[in-house]
Amino acid sequence: MAARSLGRRVGRLLGSLRGRSGQPVRPLRGMGAPRRGASGLSGSAPAAAAAAAAQPGLYPALSAQAAREPAAFWGPLARDTLVWDTPFHTVWDCDFSNAKIGWFLGGQLNVSVNCLDQHVQKSPESVALIWERDEPGTEVRITYRELLETTCRLANTLKRYGIRRGDRVAIYMPVSPLAVASMLACARIGAVHTVIFAGFSAESLAGRINDAKCKVVITFNQALRAGRVLELKRIVDEALKRCPSVQHVLVAHRTDNRVHMGDRDIPLEQEMDKEAPVCAPESMGSEDMLFMLYTSGSTGTPKGLVHTQAGYLLYAAMTHKLVFDHKPGDIFGCVADIGWITGHSYVVYGPLCNGATSVLFESTPVYPDAGRYWETVQRLKINQFYGAPTAVRLLLKHGDAWVKKYDRSSLRTLGSVGEPINYEAWEWLYRVVGDSRCTLVDTWWQTETGGICIAPRPSEKGAEILPAMAMRPFFGIIPVLMDEKGDVVQGGNVSGALCISQAWPGMARTIYGDHQRFVDAYFKAYPGYYFTGDGAYRTEGGYYQITGRMDDVINISGHRLGTAEIEDAMANHPAVPETAVIGYPHDIKGEAAFAFIVLKDDSSDSDAVVKELKSAVATKIAKYAVPDQVLVVKRLPKTRSGKVMRRLLRKIITSEAQDLGDTTTLEDPSVITEIQRAYQKCKDKQAAAK
Repeated sequence: MAARSLGRRVGRLLGSLRGRSGQPVRPLRGMGAPRRGASGLSGSAPAAAAAAAAQPGLYPALSAQAAREPAAFWGPLARDTLVWDTPFHTVWDCDFSNAKIGWFLGGQLNVSVNCLDQHVQKSPESVALIWERDEPGTEVRITYRELLETTCRLANTLKRYGIRRGDRVAIYMPVSPLAVASMLACARIGAVHTVIFAGFSAESLAGRINDAKCKVVITFNQALRAGRVLELKRIVDEALKRCPSVQHVLVAHRTDNRVHMGDRDIPLEQEMDKEAPVCAPESMGSEDMLFMLYTSGSTGTPKGLVHTQAGYLLYAAMTHKLVFDHKPGDIFGCVADIGWITGHSYVVYGPLCNGATSVLFESTPVYPDAGRYWETVQRLKINQFYGAPTAVRLLLKHGDAWVKKYDRSSLRTLGSVGEPINYEAWEWLYRVVGDSRCTLVDTWWQTETGGICIAPRPSEKGAEILPAMAMRPFFGIIPVLMDEKGDVVQGGNVSGALCISQAWPGMARTIYGDHQRFVDAYFKAYPGYYFTGDGAYRTEGGYYQITGRMDDVINISGHRLGTAEIEDAMANHPAVPETAVIGYPHDIKGEAAFAFIVLKDDSSDSDAVVKELKSAVATKIAKYAVPDQVLVVKRLPKTRSGKVMRRLLRKIITSEAQDLGDTTTLEDPSVITEIQRAYQKCKDKQAAAK
């Protein structure tokens, strides 16, 4: 019943929106009949970029132009792709020596107008969002007109409760249409939103609210995930005991259950119903703040990365269109949470700017069973599917039958995001899920980059795609590999620290309230370059493969080795769907590799598998790379977004398990005890053998 309750509430809300006639959508400056290019991008510049996948020689020519003449490349794209109130006078003004980044200076626009009004003017009843709720088969479709009216009501509500241009608003909500409307409502009135993943603890929530000095929090009474009820409002109440800046909490209802409502708590739907479905958009400068997003670091103060208006939106829209080959009428299915940058760029801003239909996925890959993704693909007829390697490896373990049970013929493009995908997972996704006919794009990017930076597409038509490799830089991205001395590494078949030598529109501009920290984190290690923090390998053909975080590098007897390389070598084993490798102190080598592996259910001889894994690492990398220890565990410690928390594994084997730090983002904290017992059993066995 809980899963259906919001359906009734949304129905009532949307029904009331349908029943009220708002003022006509204001005429948009420069909005004549759209020109259509090869991939549906309006304007000659976007069409030329899209045509890179079809015309021989055009992709390298465009890449060269974007590198050599960024103003000539990005200027026409920005003019033709975005709706402007005031044209920009300068395309870019950037200097990496002091982390100065500015794009489309002098220009003014409104992001919500670009994501909503322009499409309502052309096709108001086209579907903007398909909300795939926790219970399968209960999806809700929201048109662009309905989303605009909901956004305007919410924006007017925010204004009534004192939110003005530049104020910060915390959004602590699961994936839902109202969460998207909250983001767009902030953009409409010039407020700055910070979406905080609706799984963070009260302490983590409070830290982010206080750092941003938020005046309002928007939340739900409860959330639903995999059939479980999560007490969001209770967590907010606990957090706000230490958040003096918060004046009001706007509480929407995902379930019919009552929660405590205090003096500053406002029932959101009731207040929105009092407001007009029209709200004049604030005209924002290109470099005004659009949102802050906090990285999920486990130590130190929160790091609020700032993204601005025009450059971010343009980059999200262009990468969405070109990397995924999105065409008008497609159903785009990114299953990320809006609390992460992937949800911002490829659930909300990129797809909506392009007028796409975007899927909001509220549930998990295995609820109610391991066929959930593929049943959703069949029912919604999804054309592009974008998810995390962790989920792929989890589903791989459940076997092929759950995939083949459902019709996936609508799929054209598959995407991987969040971490490097191992070869076996890539092959399974391509061969089983995509029936060996879908384009598979392994994408590399970061919260800091704002959008995809390296991916197999766009490219020339028919260009090769190598498994488990991001491969090609997007237009305007110029990767550089650096050695330990800070010198550029030339040629192919080389590895180094991955840097980017030239600014691009989508990148973060600063860390909120601490620009020096931004400089130190990203521009100090290699002056004149943006340092990604990742290592990469460049093939003889000039393609890039991400080898993992530089802080996940092990120095074994003087040899530097990315843990991701060892994981990839082991994960190719047919009996091993998941691995995690960490470094730990070694008396002779300095550091050694310790591997945690998860075996498939049908794997009986674990000793034989471990032996084969060590042999595989020795063969594929080198003997020095072979893990000194391999521990078989039932599962790995993962965050709710699916990332493996390797720091916890490191603490367990270095006898620091009594001080694990913040574990509130763990999907299931009991996994720690489970691994500790497995490790102790292993140690006891080793001691008995001596």
